[in-house]
Amino acid sequence: MSTRAARLRLPVRREPYWQHFQEGRALGYRRIPGGKAGTWVARFYDAAGERVRKFHAIGTADDLLDADGMATLTFAQAQEAAREWFTALTRFQGRVAEPVTVKQAMAAYVTDYAARGGKALSGLESTINAHVLPRLGDRKVADLTTAAIRSWHRGLATTAPRIRQSKKPNAPKTVPKPVAADDAEGQRARRASANRILTVLKAALNLAFADGKVQSDDAWRRVAPFKNADSARIRFLTDAEAVRLVNAAGDGFRPMITAALLTGARYGELVRFRVADYNPEAGTLHVRTSKTGKSRHIMLTDEGKAFFTGQCAGKTGKALILTRPDGEPWGKSEQFRPMRAACEAAKITPAVGFHILRHTHASRLTMAGVPLGVVASQLGNSEPICAKHYAHLCPGYVADSIRAAFGPLGIVPASNVVAITG
Repeated sequence: MSTRAARLRLPVRREPYWQHFQEGRALGYRRIPGGKAGTWVARFYDAAGERVRKFHAIGTADDLLDADGMATLTFAQAQEAAREWFTALTRFQGRVAEPVTVKQAMAAYVTDYAARGGKALSGLESTINAHVLPRLGDRKVADLTTAAIRSWHRGLATTAPRIRQSKKPNAPKTVPKPVAADDAEGQRARRASANRILTVLKAALNLAFADGKVQSDDAWRRVAPFKNADSARIRFLTDAEAVRLVNAAGDGFRPMITAALLTGARYGELVRFRVADYNPEAGTLHVRTSKTGKSRHIMLTDEGKAFFTGQCAGKTGKALILTRPDGEPWGKSEQFRPMRAACEAAKITPAVGFHILRHTHASRLTMAGVPLGVVASQLGNSEPICAKHYAHLCPGYVADSIRAAFGPLGIVPASNVVAITG
């Protein structure tokens, strides 16, 4: 099998021709009828273990085309690829102390995430408890199959979205409704959620694989996320809608909406602002801790400075700038119901979430021609993320980028070209 000429003299047959490396390991060559190039395949047989044969397609032989080292391989390149596969299969043999379940793998991942300073620990735990453990928690990681994970992933995209229930006594329970088949945006949103949950599962299983608790990562590595699921068009409020929303909000929640529209800050950032973070001379707000773990300064307009000057009046430097009507700090997720009530009163349909106020701030800057790099600095995002969400709103952004990058070809139009008439 080592030369092209020798391989082409072999009779066509279904069973590959095998060359053995050592016991249980072999490289095979399969002749393909019809004058097509043959293929390389590796075979693994653990005679001392479970006595199960495993096969792995390596690539096309260089029978007709020169090898490129990727899709088309020489005999030597196929041997090297087979050895790499054998190594991956046997890398953790003998190191697995006991079967690890998905539940145990997820618990280890949560511990690792917390140790690395993860910012959304409670959200991660909620995702795992709601979507991963019910169906996969009791299964052994080593027993997971690609088909099982793919079925679970697809099931996430077809189940009804979860609904936040009221904590009030005797409050009626809201039954979640599946997304309608003709609701394209709803279907996209469910697929995007399924992809995010799949990412969590893969991260936990990859950690188990890296720690030597499972021998192979093939089962989940082959499960691909849904394509084009994260391409939602960003919703933002018009100036008229923003004014209506502020006017319609209750007195206790109106400052929070106003602050979000004037700064583009996240809810979690707004509730932590203290008087000392506001610099009236420079007209800035200091975000000490953001979602990304980086600090930044938000630039305020004259309207923004007037608003925050009023909110800080009479308060000490350590006092929170924005508080609930009773003077207590705003808690996690306490913005949902006031925001929904404000949208209903302002007749904004469909109702928007609080995060749309951040998009509104960014979209307004972008449409005014502010460079995306400046918008990214204001939001605390990377410029590529801002380009993904807001580039289509920027006047001339696409055209200017293409013209700056492409450059001239040096083609000079001929001066003696005239139009044909008649």
